[in-house]
Amino acid sequence: MTPADLSRCVVSAVRHAVEDGELGGTVPARVVVERTRPGGVGEYATPVAFQIAKGAGLRPAQVAEVLARRLGGVAGIERVEITGAGFLNFSLTSVSAARLVRDVRPLAVVEVPDPPSGEPREPRERFVRAAVARIEAAQGVGPGPEFPIAPVARRDGDVLARYGGDAVAWAVLTTPARETPEFSDTLLVQGEGNELFRVRYAHARAHALVRNAEQLGFRPEIGDDVDAPALLRVLADHPLVLEAAAHHRAPERLARHLVELADALLDFQYRVLPQGDEKPSAAHRARLALAEAAGTVLAGGLALLGIDAPTRL
Repeated sequence: MTPADLSRCVVSAVRHAVEDGELGGTVPARVVVERTRPGGVGEYATPVAFQIAKGAGLRPAQVAEVLARRLGGVAGIERVEITGAGFLNFSLTSVSAARLVRDVRPLAVVEVPDPPSGEPREPRERFVRAAVARIEAAQGVGPGPEFPIAPVARRDGDVLARYGGDAVAWAVLTTPARETPEFSDTLLVQGEGNELFRVRYAHARAHALVRNAEQLGFRPEIGDDVDAPALLRVLADHPLVLEAAAHHRAPERLARHLVELADALLDFQYRVLPQGDEKPSAAHRARLALAEAAGTVLAGGLALLGIDAPTRL
């Protein structure tokens, strides 16, 4: 079971509990499932019990108990635990690399226009509202009410002129909307200290690996012969990150995830192509498919943020 499967599985458990009369109220269209914070219980958690407790006329802990019984026997869920006042925590069985690559490769980017406005918006507000609109559209979520965005602390023209649109977009989209972003010359550095550079560089490296493999006479081929737990874990979380970013209207969640994915891919890249006289094998083709999928996710994520993703750097 993938984390995205888990989200759908929780919704199904709620629906069946309502249909069977164990719970009252309405069934949510989607449920936010997020990776458990360090030191927490299990791998993933959801506050869905709090979301439906009032409509069900029960305490969140009672709702959680109903759902835990239903979800405990589902294939792919290794363990369900209740923590706090009603949080559901899950440990999943491992998902195959082939299944994961098939799920993320066809990810599409939904292009939507900037939100309309009767007055010109300052660049930070344009960047944030446009990114939120794209993420919501990609998740099939309709536009919600406007929300407060802290202004940039210096003249917008100076910021854009010095750093350029993509760097400014990255700086503001990695900062929660209620906080004021900071700008520094790190945004202009083409090195590992610049997170935006690392994300773009990882995307470009994925393309380079595919080009180099073609020169060696082989192409990506989905398979399970891939030992890359860190990269697989981050890729598996991508659908959940998009759901959470849309639900919380927080593009910084997507930006942080892209940095984590880029770092995992950059660590993995050295194992993709054959070394020396080594011949391309099924393992190399499967690793290449995984790297290509990661590059696809990086490109799609940057596009949702409104930032260019060059294939060569």
